[in-house]
Parts: sequence; structure tokens; C-alpha cells
Amino acid sequence: MSQWVVVVGGTNMDVVARTSAPLVAATSNPGRTRISPGGVGRNIAACLGLLGAPVRLVSAVGDDAFGDEALRVTAACGADVGAVRRVPGATGTYTAVLDDRGELVAAVSDMAIVDELVLDTVHLTDAALVVLDGNLAHAQAARVVAAAAAAGVPLAFEPVSVAKAARLADLVHDLFLVTPNADEVAALTGRPAADWRGSVAELHDRGVEHVWLRQGSAGSWMCSRGAEPVHLAATPATVVDVTGAGDAMLAAWVAAWLRGADPVTAARLGHRAAAATVESPSTVRPDLADALREEPRC
Repeated sequence: MSQWVVVVGGTNMDVVARTSAPLVAATSNPGRTRISPGGVGRNIAACLGLLGAPVRLVSAVGDDAFGDEALRVTAACGADVGAVRRVPGATGTYTAVLDDRGELVAAVSDMAIVDELVLDTVHLTDAALVVLDGNLAHAQAARVVAAAAAAGVPLAFEPVSVAKAARLADLVHDLFLVTPNADEVAALTGRPAADWRGSVAELHDRGVEHVWLRQGSAGSWMCSRGAEPVHLAATPATVVDVTGAGDAMLAAWVAAWLRGADPVTAARLGHRAAAATVESPSTVRPDLADALREEPRC
């Protein structure tokens, strides 16, 4: 793999609190808290680095200790962080509350600093793929989509959330891959979430080549234009922490695709990466590559 994956998106510090007993709303709960680098774009880049893919992260962090740590850890995973901009102020944060089973209860994303991202640092002449996360403001995301189109580089879009999918919906056309869940694909098209097949068909009509619809524990659907959708079961896992699972899932898909895998085969590896991640207390599992080399469980 001589060409780079260019990941454009958010970098932050994750503050993840997990209760040690069933969560009781509107009161203090006993539990444990961890702080580690996160951000959808950063997580994807870090996972790609761990999987041996040449990856360059384009993002923005503050000139604080959190920014120092985020860059240090990401570079240690094998990602090029030379295009990450340091700006005055605080690095973004993602604060999540998990219940005693490791499932997400609520989260607050403070990603305003990504608006400081300077997109003329995106170099696509040696890019095999651009991965864009939905944390970017509309004007920034539009520049990335236009730059990829002008360079003839395929682009994968991760919506991140329903609100961010709705904000960027008009940009989702003529893309290589889109990776929403049912609620996010509804936000992209304005259709009911239950009509995800209609939403997928609409995205294909808009020129999107592949829609990878995620359904959590119910698995996913790989929907490629001109082919029947293929359902993939979720890989069994014992949940420790769900944070970062979707990011590892997309990174594993990209790594497999770079090596010549078809979309469905790549998606199977993605499910294994997600399962390995939820079984780890880390947002980005440090031994992800070793975990994927193990025999898959039935």
C-alpha cells in the first residue's frame, strides 16, 4: 500500500465514566472514569495506523496538555499527525456516561475547536481514499468533498450523529462510501428511520456507491449500487465499553479494502474489529491487529 488514507475529522480527549451498578437517573452513581485521546477522525486514523495502513490525520487540537497527549498517542499508533493544526485554546472533549453493562447512556461532544481546522493542509495527490467525519462545519466539509472530487479520490463519509448527518445531508452525493445507522440515514434523506431501504436507494440514486448501514447488535447491511443488499451478523462480544467500536469498524473496512478485499469481506473484518474494541477498556484497542489475526468466533 503506497498511497495514503487521508482522514479529516475531530480529535479530542474522551472522558468516559462507567457506573459500577445499574445506573440511577438524576443522582450520583458510583463508578470509574478514564481519560484518553478520542475523536471519530482521530480514532479511525489511530486504528488504521495500528492495522499497518499509511494514514495521515488532518485535524485541530489546542495548545494544551490534552493536545500534546492526543498527538503523542496517535503518532505512536503509526498515524502521521503532521497536518494536525495546533491552535490557541483547549482541545475538544467528548464526555460519555456508560451504564454498568458498558452501554452508552448519554454523551456531550465539545468539538468547537475543529472549526479552526485549516483545510489547505489537505494534500490529496498521493491519496488512495479520503475519510471525512461529520464533526466538520458545513463549509469545511464542502471543501473536503470538492477537493476529493477534483482530485478523483474516492471519499468515505462517517455521519457521526443524527444532528451532524442532517447538517451535511446536501453534501452526500457521488461518494464512495457512507456509513450511517438507521436514524442517521433517515437524517440524510428525510425519510422515516423504518424506511432505511428507501433511504439507501435514494443515496444510490444520488451517486453513492456503497452504503454500509449499521444496526448495532443486529449486525449491518452492506448495500452496493446495482447489487442486492447483504446482511452481516454482528460478531459475538462481551461488552466492556462501546466507545470507539464504530470507528474501529470503519478503519478495518478501509484497511481490508486497501488490500483488495470486496466490500462484504471488508465489512466482516469491520465487525470483528468492532467486537474486539467493545471487549477492551480502551477507545482504540492497542493490540487491534493481533486481535484481528485471531480466529473469529461463531
